[in-house]
Amino acid sequence: MNALELKDVRKQFGAAQIIRGANLAVAQGERLAVIGPNGAGKSTLFNLISGRFPASSGEIVLNGENITRLKPYQINRRGLARSFQISNLFVHLSVYENLRCAVLWSLGYKYSFWQRLGGLRDAHERVEIVLEQIGLQRQRAVLAGVLSYAEQRALEIGITIAGGANVILLDEPTAGMSRSESDAAVELIRKVTIGKTLLMVEHDMSVVFGLADRIAVLVYGEMIACDTPANIRNNAAVQAAYLGGADEEAA
Repeated sequence: MNALELKDVRKQFGAAQIIRGANLAVAQGERLAVIGPNGAGKSTLFNLISGRFPASSGEIVLNGENITRLKPYQINRRGLARSFQISNLFVHLSVYENLRCAVLWSLGYKYSFWQRLGGLRDAHERVEIVLEQIGLQRQRAVLAGVLSYAEQRALEIGITIAGGANVILLDEPTAGMSRSESDAAVELIRKVTIGKTLLMVEHDMSVVFGLADRIAVLVYGEMIACDTPANIRNNAAVQAAYLGGADEEAA
């Protein structure tokens, strides 16, 4: 059984067709990157998978269950979590508190005015594990809003994995980073997604080719290729649609 499947997924906004019959199968434990030029529909695709937008037609299947019409919180509780292009943090809470918020529901703690958060040992232990994974132990008491940009992105990845989801969606996780920060982010992503399924949108080709098991290419709402990094690099249609332009911009 695949971790995630898209079956002829389409999305229209009025007369505009943004996603035009996307088909994709992501295996359990696979790291798959989605690339494509600006306006290709990559973020829309993520929004469809995570339930932020409803699909106009088609099916989205998570771990064998059709999630096409489910709400985002319902999809999350079935094992899928995502990050966003722009960091979504509680900027006036500490690193530790941000992570604790992320683990509570997955551990069975619902809204309660009578329970003291400080006494939740299992939540504390889970947060400690994630802090170690993302390398922010020393910043545990620091407010999220005063972290460096790279640290905020690391915290967002930590929040994404903290609930124990087995399918992780990362939307441009290294955007705006320096090369050294990007390299560190790649190592972090590789470490925290061991044993999980990763679907990632990314513009940095060095990140994509260094991290992905397979690469799917989305152009004007259509998947034109999905293959290994080596085959994608040598695909003439992909070079014409995207990679050649990216290389020219980087030169």
